[in-house]
Amino acid sequence: MLRSYLSSSFTRYRWQKLDADGKQSLAAADQAAALSAIRMRCPGIPVGVSTAIWIEPDVALHLRAVQEWTVWPDFASVNFEEPGVVDLCNALLERGIGVEAGLSSVAEVELLLKFGLAERCLRILIEPVEEEASAALATTAAIIHALDEASIRLPRLLHGFDTTAWPVLDAALRYGYDTRIGLEDTLTLPDGSLAPGNAELIALAVSRAAI
Repeated sequence: MLRSYLSSSFTRYRWQKLDADGKQSLAAADQAAALSAIRMRCPGIPVGVSTAIWIEPDVALHLRAVQEWTVWPDFASVNFEEPGVVDLCNALLERGIGVEAGLSSVAEVELLLKFGLAERCLRILIEPVEEEASAALATTAAIIHALDEASIRLPRLLHGFDTTAWPVLDAALRYGYDTRIGLEDTLTLPDGSLAPGNAELIALAVSRAAI
């Protein structure tokens, strides 16, 4: 199964918290409201959130916001290319929140190993950031090789962004990995035309998975 945040081996939703102005937020009140609302509508389904640094660029305030959460998600995505990643992972893990480790380079695999986080995470999220498909696929292959060499056997989810979203999704299907698709990743169909919405993106991805 594919999702705009629903993957094959994990029936999990990742939800983006918004404040009253519609901006991304890490604030405890916004976090609690979002999680409570989605759990009321979807009881029993694990819910995850983003912790991207652009939500709160000040590293100290970013960490403090997470530490002040009163309602905890089941898991949180952490981009290992961002500053403060080790303290953030530890803060999440201390609260029993699963960590989805977002990796965009081999250097981040090394960071995962260096700080002993490899076996403490819930899942590896491979997300190459290159804008050209061949470069993104090369980075993907290098990350996979590094994970295999380090015997990191966590579940893996692979996805791309914008122009690489569909080539990387197809690669994920070939690897047999979880994948995702949705308007956060791309606004267009493989032919470059604007997608009418999430539903059409997901339907097309499902059809490609069935081939």
